[in-house]
Amino acid sequence: MSLRKLLLVASATLLGLPAAPIAAQDMSFDAYLQLLMARARAEGVSEATLMRMTAGLTPNQRVIELDRTQPGSSSTPGYPPLAPYISRHVDNARISGGRRNFANYRGALAAFEREYGVPGEIVTAIWGHETAYGSVKGSFDLSQALATLAWEGRRRDLFSSEWIDLMKVADKGYSRSELKGSWAGAFGHPQFLPSVYLRLANDGDGDGRADIMNNERDALASIARYFQDAGWRAGQPWGVRAYVPSGFDVDRYRTKIVAPVCPRVHERHSVYKTAAEWRALGVQPQRPLADDTLATLFQPDGPGTPAWLLTSNYRVILEYNCSNYYAMSVGLLADEIVR
Repeated sequence: MSLRKLLLVASATLLGLPAAPIAAQDMSFDAYLQLLMARARAEGVSEATLMRMTAGLTPNQRVIELDRTQPGSSSTPGYPPLAPYISRHVDNARISGGRRNFANYRGALAAFEREYGVPGEIVTAIWGHETAYGSVKGSFDLSQALATLAWEGRRRDLFSSEWIDLMKVADKGYSRSELKGSWAGAFGHPQFLPSVYLRLANDGDGDGRADIMNNERDALASIARYFQDAGWRAGQPWGVRAYVPSGFDVDRYRTKIVAPVCPRVHERHSVYKTAAEWRALGVQPQRPLADDTLATLFQPDGPGTPAWLLTSNYRVILEYNCSNYYAMSVGLLADEIVR
């Protein structure tokens, strides 16, 4: 890229003006990094933070490879069965680890439930699924990973903004060695992106910091706050097992609404009906469910296999990771933790 073009783009960035998108091949990594740093300065990040977070920074080819092998929206009909996924992800290790950590942090989890309305077992189950209760948090240099993804360009708007937000996190006093995580930029016990950290990370122990990397109470409080923000309804289960009578035509009640986000997740659900309406049709919740609770029927592996009535809180779990496999495993692990 010519010096003139580079200066024009940098000027637009500093002034907050829109600039034409730049493909990765249009400039070197170092030149693109200078644009990111200019934008970060304009948004208030200190020079000291920028220097320590970019020292020796080079693109990470492994990050690019991982990004390019991510699956897109599948057009293949059908779905893998749920049962094998659940058996792998709601296993003895996660259940026992969940029960142990739920007991260890019982007081803190109860306090967070009073404040945010989110059950401690749900918070613990998210922790277990995201990082195996803090044992697998990722080892990628987040500054390098996010700068690489922004420069590569496939999802530039997302990752350039996340890199800027990471600089703002670092500006709170966190070292570069602390800011390690997944190749796609998620970090800490709950695997928040930097933008989510800035919006929702919470101080769970009253020390004035929201350290989701090193402090379990901060991480658990932050997960609870995330779920409250996403619309969790206190006192309502995520879902309950349901008896479906033989010959019941689930497809007759399949939703006709096309979800704008993660359509293949939601197209598998039925229309929403109250628990009383489902009971009148012969679908019986196997645990208490108030008559006026709206729920969708989900029988993922077909007739004769387990079915569930899922409430709006199930959709809150989907906000964390938009996958029926993930959300079901979180809910079922939470149930096992307190069984």
